[in-house]
Amino acid sequence: MNSKLLSTGTRFTTLPQNYVRSESDRPRLSEVVNLQNIPIIDLGCPNKTQIIKQVGDACESYGFFQVINHGVKLESMEEMLKIAHEFFHLPLEEKMKHYSDDPAKTMRLSTSFNVKKETVNNWRDYLRLHCHPIETFVDEWPSVPSSFKEVVSTYATEVRKLGFRLLGAISESLGLEADYIEKVLGDQGQHMAVNYYPPCPDPELTFGLPRHTDPNAITILLQGLDVAGLQVLKDGKWVAVNPHPNAFIINIGDQLQALSNGRYKSVWHRAIVNSDKERISVASFLCPANDALISPATKEENSAIYKSFTYAEYYKKFWSRNLDQEHCLEIFKR
Repeated sequence: MNSKLLSTGTRFTTLPQNYVRSESDRPRLSEVVNLQNIPIIDLGCPNKTQIIKQVGDACESYGFFQVINHGVKLESMEEMLKIAHEFFHLPLEEKMKHYSDDPAKTMRLSTSFNVKKETVNNWRDYLRLHCHPIETFVDEWPSVPSSFKEVVSTYATEVRKLGFRLLGAISESLGLEADYIEKVLGDQGQHMAVNYYPPCPDPELTFGLPRHTDPNAITILLQGLDVAGLQVLKDGKWVAVNPHPNAFIINIGDQLQALSNGRYKSVWHRAIVNSDKERISVASFLCPANDALISPATKEENSAIYKSFTYAEYYKKFWSRNLDQEHCLEIFKR
């Protein structure tokens, strides 16, 4: 394969060897379950107590849920998916201007997860953007397509508001003040991964992303309606999360598992690929400030199952491992 990217405009007819997983580490797609009762929470419901209870139940039982009537304009969601599609269909030389395999860069186009460390690669390209404060980063974003900066800025701003609203509900569901989590997390960073999974010649042999948990606080995922790809681990089985119209999928990251003292689960999830269709998803991550001190919000000192740590310490550990190793939080257990 000559290009560093998968999105070359040429369809692959065979799966290159560096994407083929070992026998024991394959998706086994026939064993995946379709779960009908994935929580869908209507944030437009006038009964706030009910929303808080539903959020708490979903965080405890599933570690993820979907939200509708969430306040992000439908037009912003549609425009975001459209601009993502346009970006990944640009000529290769235009895209390659943004390519880097250095994870420290605040804006980069790359492929797989961490190309420098992996022995087997993942079937995805992605554009990684820092989005807060927007005025600090927007100038380094792609200027082609011409509306990219405007569309992504609008979308990122609306999604951030939704994130804070959800953190408030999660705080209250734990019996804490509405602004407790927001205060603990400090001036939160916001990153975005615009993911592109091209059609794959053999989806049974590879992953878009292997199983992992998210190292941040909360992830807000937008996925197109026509191709499902997200799967989560529930009660030891992989479950397909099919997109619901105009909904976001919310998943709890490692920091909220630590803050809730293990009551809320940072869920293992993965992305699979499709043989006929490309798939685009946009993941927005709210991340604690680097110096935010994360510790379980529990009254009894001796009941805390995790040690206190800063987000910077955690993130460094997370990136130094392989994506699908044991849960990174295990390292911080008391």
